[in-house]
Amino acid sequence: MRHVRIRLSKSSAHPRAVGQLFLAALCWSLGGLLIKRADWPPLAVAGARGAIAALFLLALNRRALRFTWSPLQLGAALAYAGCTILFVVATKLTTAANAILLQYTAPVWVALFGAWLLGERTTRADWAALAAVFAGMALFFSDDLQFAGLLGNIIAVLSGVAFAAMTLLMRKQKNSSAIESIILGNALAFAVGLPFMATAPSLPSRDGWLALLLLGVVQLGLSYQLYSRAIRHVTALEAVLLPVVEPVLNPVWVLLALGERPSPRALAGGAIVLGAVTLRAAATLRARRETS
Repeated sequence: MRHVRIRLSKSSAHPRAVGQLFLAALCWSLGGLLIKRADWPPLAVAGARGAIAALFLLALNRRALRFTWSPLQLGAALAYAGCTILFVVATKLTTAANAILLQYTAPVWVALFGAWLLGERTTRADWAALAAVFAGMALFFSDDLQFAGLLGNIIAVLSGVAFAAMTLLMRKQKNSSAIESIILGNALAFAVGLPFMATAPSLPSRDGWLALLLLGVVQLGLSYQLYSRAIRHVTALEAVLLPVVEPVLNPVWVLLALGERPSPRALAGGAIVLGAVTLRAAATLRARRETS
């Protein structure tokens, strides 16, 4: 009977992790709207939200933290900080559409290096899902994509590389606790943003402070609390592929708050992305159930 209970527990862990990934993507998707409301320089915003997220996660996990300062833990922290900081810089130097689309080249890097680092083989279904996701995202952002801003585009690609590295290194820590890497990464982001916070011409407005608080607590803190738990029970590719619903959800909040309506092509592209991710998740869940 005890053996049956353990098996059922393990079989339910993966569906729960998939749900946590989608909730994390929902939190991430608030970033576009909240960053618009945070009336401060971009790197000052990155530093402030990093500090708030680090404090929130420290308070939430204070009894279970294990800072080993191992190369793996520090490497994941550095990759996390690079992902968040480089994305802010890329958004400043190129269009938001370019920055998001190029950052989400991350699943390709995970697919290429996941087998080497983690022993997680990428299947034909995975590559088909990747192709569909990229086609849908290209259509989704087709109205706003530009070839200008070469430096910003390069930095956006580097942000995607950092995102992939963070995912792989966090997945490598699946048998320990990965949240420490996120806390250290947020502290590093704060350190990088601190000079820009100190030299900003003025402090944020009341709405700006509220946006920063939500960015730190919800958009980064809560999302990565969920992400660090989910990554124990999913592959690295799932951990970076399923959350690609984030850029599709992002304009939904802008529509509700600011009235900016997406074009028909954007709606079609979003439908393709959501369909590909949903089918990929459903196929994985079905395969897990059959194995169990």
